[in-house]
Amino acid sequence: MKPYDLVLFGATGFTGRQAAHLLAEEAGDLKWAIAGRNADKLAALAAELPVEVDQIVADGRDAAAMSKLAASTRVVASTAGPFSLYSDALVAACVLHHTHYADITGETPWVRRLIDAHHAKAEADGTRIVPMCGFDSVPSDLGAWLVAKALADKGEQTREVRAAFKMKSGMVNGGTLASTLAIAEQEGSRAFTDPVFLHPAPLRTKAERLRHKDDMRIRHDERLGVVTAPFVMAPVNTRVVRRSAALLDASGHGYGPEFTYQEYLGLKTRRQAWAMALGLGGLGSLLMIGPGRALVRMLGPDPGQGPTQEDIDNGYSAATHVGEGSGGSLVTAKLRYAGDPANKATVRFLVSSALLLCGDTLDSQGGVITPAVAFGGQLVEHLRDHGVQWDVT
Repeated sequence: MKPYDLVLFGATGFTGRQAAHLLAEEAGDLKWAIAGRNADKLAALAAELPVEVDQIVADGRDAAAMSKLAASTRVVASTAGPFSLYSDALVAACVLHHTHYADITGETPWVRRLIDAHHAKAEADGTRIVPMCGFDSVPSDLGAWLVAKALADKGEQTREVRAAFKMKSGMVNGGTLASTLAIAEQEGSRAFTDPVFLHPAPLRTKAERLRHKDDMRIRHDERLGVVTAPFVMAPVNTRVVRRSAALLDASGHGYGPEFTYQEYLGLKTRRQAWAMALGLGGLGSLLMIGPGRALVRMLGPDPGQGPTQEDIDNGYSAATHVGEGSGGSLVTAKLRYAGDPANKATVRFLVSSALLLCGDTLDSQGGVITPAVAFGGQLVEHLRDHGVQWDVT
C-alpha cells in the first residue's frame, strides 16, 4: 500500500502554488503531499494551506529521489517545468512503479521522447502517463472529442473539426516562458512544423503529413464565424488532438478515417489577423536564434513570477469547435471559462485530471496518452461541475 494517493511535484512554482491551494479545497479524504527541491519554500507553502499536508524534498534531476517519490504515491501531478530539464527521471520512475502521472507541459519534443521511451511499457502495465493536461491541450482535445462523440451519436464518422480560440490573459508566467525557450533550444523549428509529430511512429508518413498539413491561412471562416489567424498554441494542440484520434482509432473508438483537425485564433478583422500573424512570425524568428532567445529571456519574467491575481481573475478563455460528419451533419462545441487561460484554467484542468486519476472509475488504456484518451467524457463532466461551460449543439 502506497502512503499517498497524490503528490504534487513542483508545488512551490507559480502554477504549483495555485494548484496546491485548489487541491486543499477539493482533495477531500485523499492523502496527498507537496514536493519540490527547496525545503524552505515547501514549508512556507504548507503554512499557507488551510489543511495539513506532508512535504517531500526532492530534486527532479536526482533519479533516486524521483524513484522514492514515485514509489510513495498512486498519482503524481507535476507543474515542474521546463519538463525536458526536470522531469525525465520522474516519468521514468512513475512508469517503473506503476504510478499514474499528469502534467501541464506544452513541450512536444519532450512528449515525443516520452512516447518513444515509455509508451509500450506503460501501455502493457496499464499505467496512465498523461502530459498536456493544462490549457495545452485540454480544451482542444476534449472539444474535438465532444464533436466526434456527438456525430457518432448521429451515426456519422467525423470528417473534420476546426477550432477557433478567443482569450484574455495577463502576462505569461516565468515557467511557461522557460518551457517555450526549452523547446526552441532543443528542437528548433522541427517541433513546430511536423503536423504528426506526436503520432504513433508507424503513422508518421509523408501521406499523413500532407493530409494533416497545418492551415495558416488568414480568411473568414463562415462556420466558425471569425477571421482566422495563426494561433501560437496550435503547433502543440493540433499534435495532441491528432494523437488522440490515432490512438482511439487503434482501439476501435476512432473519429473516422477521414478525420482532420485545424486550430486558429479567432479575430474580428483581417487587419487584426495580419497583425497577429506578423507578431507571431517575429517571435518565432527570435526563438530560432540564440541571441533572440537571450533577448526574450532577459525581457520576460523569471520562473516563479507571473500575472497578478487581478489579471488572473479578469481573464477568460473561449473556444468554438465545429465538426462535419460523414453524412454532412454539423456539430458545434463551445467552451468558456472565466480566468486567465495559462494560469487559472491550466490549474483547473490539471487538478481535475489528477483527481480523476486518483479515482477508480477510469477504464482507459495505459501508455503515454492524451487527455481525451485518458479521461474522455469524465473530464468533461468534472470540469462542468467546476465552472467550465461546455455546450454542444
